[in-house]
Amino acid sequence: MSTPNTAIPALLGTSGRIFLAIVIGAAILVPALNLLTAPDSALHVPTYVMALLGKYLCYALLALSVDLIWGYVGILSLGHGAFFALGGYAMGMYLMRQIGTRGVYGDPVLPDFMVFLNWKELPWFWYGFDWFPFAALMVLLAPGILALVFGWFAFRSRVTGVYLSIITQAMTFALLLAFFRNDMGFGGNNGLTDFKDILGFNIQADGTRAVLFALSALALAGGYVLCRYLVRSHFGKVLIAIRDAETRVRFTGYRAENYKLVAFVVSACLAGIAGALYVPQVGIINPSEFSPANSIEIIVWVAVGGRGTLAGAALGAVLVNYAKTYFTSGFLAPYWLFMLGGLFVAVTLFLPKGILGTFLEWRAKRQPSPDVLPEAAEPKPAE
Repeated sequence: MSTPNTAIPALLGTSGRIFLAIVIGAAILVPALNLLTAPDSALHVPTYVMALLGKYLCYALLALSVDLIWGYVGILSLGHGAFFALGGYAMGMYLMRQIGTRGVYGDPVLPDFMVFLNWKELPWFWYGFDWFPFAALMVLLAPGILALVFGWFAFRSRVTGVYLSIITQAMTFALLLAFFRNDMGFGGNNGLTDFKDILGFNIQADGTRAVLFALSALALAGGYVLCRYLVRSHFGKVLIAIRDAETRVRFTGYRAENYKLVAFVVSACLAGIAGALYVPQVGIINPSEFSPANSIEIIVWVAVGGRGTLAGAALGAVLVNYAKTYFTSGFLAPYWLFMLGGLFVAVTLFLPKGILGTFLEWRAKRQPSPDVLPEAAEPKPAE
């Protein structure tokens, strides 16, 4: 008699299955309530709410990418906003090429901002972005290559701890300054906006918005499964060992820098996908996405949700951004940054394992379960 395959449940664990059920349920339920219910129905989800939730899902995938390297490798990156923005710019360039003669200036070749700046021809690095498969490839290659080059030099030079955090922040700040320049060919401080179509569909239509939301949810689910697989594999166990005692790992014969580099590149690619899904839903991408403050805010999301839990990072991103939307829409808007800083300090002092990390630890003490990873429940702080 055959026995049931328990590989997938063992991989995901109880918390993972709950997380995936919620995300996939949202991918189906939210678009259905938007498209199939009457606008005056109590169950109707307005399009603007669906777009806002889609943005939260993109942030959750971004937080997941940071947790992969911070929670399981000990790499505290303060520059992941750069990978997110590069993926967003790759998608934005594709969307700009779809405007064609419908732009303000009616030029069939150049985007509007290039006509305004009196550019005479399309820059070479814009070629190919009128073809979606090429743009999708660039969503992965642009952040992936940057992470590969940066990580190759940083990890082989054995830069770790706060020094690595500082140079990742310097990297994203340098890109911020570069993309602000009009002569870079990316729209300067205004960035890329006024998108019309994506794959021939009106980007403002409810149906297109619903598909973008569903794709964001599925990307988050896929990213979670990928990260969970990596950290549960032999590769992930080496990453955790590097986080806890890198010198000992090197003494056993492992090339720690190679493991760190692979994790860093995978994390950057996930951030790029998040950026690519984010741009058509918010309708703009500009250099402010490279701001070091944005990268620091991502760390707060992960810390609040629970470092080294994956699902907790996504939870933290959704909760903090919902709070940001709620408080910045009223009289508390000028004080949001103070509230965010206070939240980070409070979590560090009173909830060091984050929301989900604390819950998993409490559950493990009450009833030990194989779903709870010891390394996830109690990650070693970054040096």
